[in-house]
This record gives sequence, C-alpha cells and structure tokens, in this order.
Amino acid sequence: MKIAMWSGPRNLSTAMMYAFAARGDCAVWDEPFYAPYLAASGADHPMRDEILAAHATDPSAVAAACAGPVPDGAAHWYMKHMPHHMLPDFPLGWAGNCVNIHLIRHPARVIASYAEKRKEITLEDIGYPQQLRLWQALGGPVIAAEDIRADPARALGGLCAEIGLPFRAGMLAWPAGAKDFDGVWAAHWYHAVHRSTGFAGAEGPLPEVPPERAVLLAAALPLYEAMRAVALPLR
Repeated sequence: MKIAMWSGPRNLSTAMMYAFAARGDCAVWDEPFYAPYLAASGADHPMRDEILAAHATDPSAVAAACAGPVPDGAAHWYMKHMPHHMLPDFPLGWAGNCVNIHLIRHPARVIASYAEKRKEITLEDIGYPQQLRLWQALGGPVIAAEDIRADPARALGGLCAEIGLPFRAGMLAWPAGAKDFDGVWAAHWYHAVHRSTGFAGAEGPLPEVPPERAVLLAAALPLYEAMRAVALPLR
C-alpha cells in the first residue's frame, strides 16, 4: 500500500511519519516535493541552500519516484507531503495510486507553533487553502491532530481500519533522536520531535493568537472547519 499523508506544517506530521516507520513494514519518505517547491517558487525558507543541495529538485523526477516501486522491499510506503509544496504545474497523477489521508490541526495552534520558527507567515505558508483543494480533488479520510494527541491508540487504530491496514501497537513509540530518513531541514524544524519517544498527551486550551495574526486566523479557520466536520471520529 502507498500512503500519501497530506499535512500543513507544525501539524504532528513528523510524529506521524515516525509512527508509521515504527511499524517495521513501512518505508517512509519525508516531504519529497519540498526541494522542488523551493526551487520553483523561490521561497526564502530556513536552510534553503542546504535543502536544494541535498534533495532532488525536479518535480517530474520526484513524481516518477512516487509512482515507482515501494523502496527497500517494504510492504507499504508512507509519504509525508505538504499541500503547499504542490504548485499548480507539479505532476499529481501519481497520487491516484495512493491512499490519500489528510491530517489537520486547528490554525490557532499551527500559527503559534509556526511563529516560533519563522517571523513572517502567510495563509499559503500554512497550507489551508491548498489542503482543502487537494482533499476535494483526491478524496480520502481526514484525521485531526487533536484527536491523535487525545488518544493515539484509538485514533491510529481507527485510521488503520479506515484504510484497510492492520494496526500495530509499535506505531505508538519510537526511539528518541534524529532518523536517517529525516529531510535535511530536520536540523531547523524537528528539535521537539527528536526529543520524543511517542505522541505527546492531549493538548490544552487553544493558544491566544496576537492581534497581528487575527486576519490570518480568520482566513484559515473556515477552511479548517470544513475539513474538521468530516474528520474520522475516535472509535
């Protein structure tokens, strides 16, 4: 099985990648379209030069690899994708042969977390419009990061049942530290998840969004709520 997990940044996406890698039967790929996105868009992201030097930048070549055989003889392949990396002219046909899953998180939490890493934030940076369009185009289940944090075993068990993949309890824990499949950008973004050995506990109240981010929150919230309304329930 090929799984394309679509998620905006600061959205439990790396922890989910680690969970699927911990199954033992699943190859993983960390944001394969990040370097092509940077190359094509000119976006000024942290570690831009290092990312472009270390990862493939041709979107057609990356798409062909996504459409190709599962690596390392694994039974399954989990690909962590960011919706905003898929520029309009990037090939998307490969996704038709994947189980597409859409991981969402409340924008107040995403904005608060993202602001710790980058000063300037746009709606496109956090990917809500792109994610809604991809879900409308590709279909597939929606799962909320808040539900995973609240009860990882139930949430991941329900997700696995939804896509026809046997749940493995090993998905709930992984060794601390960097992983050999991390993208080079891990040095900037993955400090917290590298300290983890499993999913953190349930999240508390929503963070306060400062006034200068209020317009951003107001734009993102209805897009999030449209997908939250159809998210998988905790079973």
